[in-house]
Amino acid sequence: MKSEKIILGIDPGTTIMGFGLIKVVEKKMQFLQLNELQLQKYDDHYVKLKMIFERTIELIDTYHPDEIAIEAPFFGKNVQSMLKLGRAQGVAMAAGLSRQIPITEYLPKKIKMAITGNGSASKEQVAKMLQSLLKLKSLPKNLDSTDGLAAAVCHFYNSGRVEIGKNYSGWAAFVKQNPGKIK
Repeated sequence: MKSEKIILGIDPGTTIMGFGLIKVVEKKMQFLQLNELQLQKYDDHYVKLKMIFERTIELIDTYHPDEIAIEAPFFGKNVQSMLKLGRAQGVAMAAGLSRQIPITEYLPKKIKMAITGNGSASKEQVAKMLQSLLKLKSLPKNLDSTDGLAAAVCHFYNSGRVEIGKNYSGWAAFVKQNPGKIK
């Protein structure tokens, strides 16, 4: 088993896509990178999606992550916003899949819970906890990048506990292998 791996965390968005990378060596996290892709200057939604795809590919080709953790869109009342967010997430996922990198989605509450112990924590609380955990000298002005980093750290904390790529031959096989999930 590989004792070293890189995790890319992505907070997809059509205004700002935040991302962060950590390196895991001997079960210890090391901070690599945290940044964001600014998309507000582009009016065309399809151009934004192209930029997300290209930046994700560039990150993959530069850092060679072993796994990608991505924040799942939260359910809001604005259907158009949800659709745009879903597309942004899908494009980032397609970039990772095109390079055969395993992807895991995490709900925002799960990420916040993994980082702060509180599923309702604010972006600022998550950022401050990451700053403490990874000994970051400063925090960025926009916290989208720390949200991406938080997805990577959440994935690190859940490694070994998350069932990734488990296959079932059908519903009966799922029920048999997961008796506690069916009520």
